[in-house]
Amino acid sequence: MKSIGIIGAGNIGAAFARALAQHDIKAVIANSRGPASLAALLPTLGGTIRAGTREEAAAQDIVLVAVSWSKLPAALAGLPDWNGRIVIDANNPIEAPLFKPVDLGGRTSSDVFAQLVPGACVVKAFNHLQPQLVEGSPQAEGGRRVLFYSGDDARAKSEVGSLIEQLGFFGIDLGSLAVGGALVQFPGGPLPALNLVKFD
Repeated sequence: MKSIGIIGAGNIGAAFARALAQHDIKAVIANSRGPASLAALLPTLGGTIRAGTREEAAAQDIVLVAVSWSKLPAALAGLPDWNGRIVIDANNPIEAPLFKPVDLGGRTSSDVFAQLVPGACVVKAFNHLQPQLVEGSPQAEGGRRVLFYSGDDARAKSEVGSLIEQLGFFGIDLGSLAVGGALVQFPGGPLPALNLVKFD
């Protein structure tokens, strides 16, 4: 089993942690304020999730990053080289409370994100579903909830795809970051917030 880290303890990071805990998968979660600040959140996540430092979360085999867009550079600054490890980009270029889109100059958010994690194998996933659907039962509608993912590294996509299946979702590979990242990016892409279900 690959070790899992989570950088960001907001809605998506916490929802991902709860999904892992429901399947007895261990993970370390971190935020910018340190492990002690997560004391109230931890009991709501599940017994397999523990708090750690940002550096500890970033050292795991697979690291999901879900941070407010403007805080991403600070959240990822100064970390050791990613050295080919898998980083899941679960971010969207938009922030509450105004939800005003960030001007990316024509680039995809995953392209911008990838430059913040040099040496990582980036896979875009877990950003297009609402948090309650990430942590809720993927079989709630009778089939399996669809979860899209994309990336440029076949090994990394295979690992993330396996994790998605392990969590009970039906994973669909959308191809490269340039193609898939644009399809699931919010705002702009056609796929975010759709609760799609695969019936066997």
